[in-house]
Amino acid sequence: MRLIKTILVISAGAIGALVLAAFGLYFATSGQYSVAATVVDDASLPQIEINGVRLHAETYGDPSNPVIIVLHGGPGGDYRSQLGAKALADTHFVVFYDQRGAGLSERVPAEDLTVHTYMAELDAVIEHYSPGRPVTLLGHSWGAMLAAAYLGKAPEKVARAILLEPGFFTGEEMQAWTAEAQPFMSGTELYKKAAVIAFQSLHVSGPDDSASQDYMMSEIIHEFVNHPENPYHCAGEEFDAAGWRFGATASQVAGNTGAAEIELIGQGARSYPGPVLLLASECNDWIGEDAQRVHLSFFQNGELSVVPNSGHDMIWDNPDETMPLIRAFLSK
Repeated sequence: MRLIKTILVISAGAIGALVLAAFGLYFATSGQYSVAATVVDDASLPQIEINGVRLHAETYGDPSNPVIIVLHGGPGGDYRSQLGAKALADTHFVVFYDQRGAGLSERVPAEDLTVHTYMAELDAVIEHYSPGRPVTLLGHSWGAMLAAAYLGKAPEKVARAILLEPGFFTGEEMQAWTAEAQPFMSGTELYKKAAVIAFQSLHVSGPDDSASQDYMMSEIIHEFVNHPENPYHCAGEEFDAAGWRFGATASQVAGNTGAAEIELIGQGARSYPGPVLLLASECNDWIGEDAQRVHLSFFQNGELSVVPNSGHDMIWDNPDETMPLIRAFLSK
């Protein structure tokens, strides 16, 4: 009986200490943590409605010129770090949009965030901006994977594709990527930072119901890409690519994507007969040149170039080297 009482006292003390620590951390992290409004709450943002979802979107150049559709990374990111591609507006009509549930676009339920719905959305964006005319797809990371999948859905609507360091094309590659990512998403220091971020998110009061979760995911992703051993950035540098807002649900759903949907990416790549440019960054030895040479083997008509002095986000890191490679490909 005495032992039980002792255990109960110790347990109560431990719980009390945890509660006090939680209260202390809550008040220690008090402050203003702003989250940008989406197109739903900010009517001044440039936007279009596609398949019943309001998307943050803007264009540059003459609409009569050949159309380039820019696809950002994530899932859950936004096109802010890809805006350097608007330099192509002297010869093309360049379209940027935040995908559903991402960036400053409208948030949607998790069941509406699949490879199929993303492809249907892209198809509708192409029809909106370039009906009857094939487009160029310019995709970065996840956006490059989405572009590859779409090549198998509607190859007749794509004149060419430019893929900036897609992550994986098959379920097997996805498993390898996940295993490689694990050390950058674990460890005592990360868990401490994650706890602070979680308490910070409790102080986010809007502008919508997703803001707190989006804030937390954005900060966690920042820790992941800036891990000192993560080669998404060059050694000794930070991954400082700009973004407006991360979509937490889109990111979480992506982690549970089934192998069958992932296989659509490789299938699309293998079936597409048109010209494809793969770009790899010099600093990234994870999904850089070696990984992209594997991806190159999927395409019937592909080529690969390496961007020097760059990490994963090439247009942001080194536009002076990236954009001439893209222009040279477009001019062929």
